[in-house]
Amino acid sequence: MARVITKITRQKRNEERYNIYLDEKYAFSVDEAIIIQYGLTKGKSLDEMAVGEIAFDDEVSRAYNRALSFLAYQMRSEHEVHQKLLKAEFGEAVIQEAIQKLTRLGFLNDETYATALAETKKRTSKKGPKAILQDLKQKGIDPKLQQEVVEAFSEEEQLSMAMELAEKKVRQEQRKTPSQIKQKVQEFLVRKGYSFSIVQQVLETVVIQPEEDEWTSLIDLQGEKVWRKYSQKYEGYELRMRVKQALYQKGFPAEVIEQYIEKREQE
Repeated sequence: MARVITKITRQKRNEERYNIYLDEKYAFSVDEAIIIQYGLTKGKSLDEMAVGEIAFDDEVSRAYNRALSFLAYQMRSEHEVHQKLLKAEFGEAVIQEAIQKLTRLGFLNDETYATALAETKKRTSKKGPKAILQDLKQKGIDPKLQQEVVEAFSEEEQLSMAMELAEKKVRQEQRKTPSQIKQKVQEFLVRKGYSFSIVQQVLETVVIQPEEDEWTSLIDLQGEKVWRKYSQKYEGYELRMRVKQALYQKGFPAEVIEQYIEKREQE
């Protein structure tokens, strides 16, 4: 049974929405865009099917506008927008319609988003392929697109970025031995998402070799703790061997260890 629009009023709290009255009774509210889309005017007749279509399209319009607000701050993936609208309690059919509209109008594009995200992660954090893949996965990017984006990350670019990270790490760890520094660099680059191959190439290239006087200050720094630890339990030959083994595991050369132990024994 058709009913007639008897009144249309603008809402006070939201001037872009209008209240629709059918047969003198409030029936529903819609966005201004829906008013125009359906040509809703006083005197127009609407049956139940038409009211249902209008209600659905109005939900889509609201979901679309909510998504636009979400996208206004920064680029988002389709998955992020989908989750945002689900959280706002829009239905799945409404969300899909809104996403299709956003995609059609260019507000959503996972290919552009994934490429931009990867470039941002490379530029700001110098992340490697594995870490970027994880970021893309968290954003709900299609696995095939994830691979395409990462495959565009050339080995030359990876090496350059990983080397820059390694050199910075070396400077930060100057109070450690070369083997300790290499371990730190390796762990750091792996956490950043670089492959074993890239890490090995970097470790073979990066310069981590203290001068002779630097070895002395290094072993004085680290040897003190080792000597104090073992001298409380051992002495003589046993103490010498325990300290020597501990310092060797830390990466100190044999001659540097011998000099250090002789100095300690003479004190």
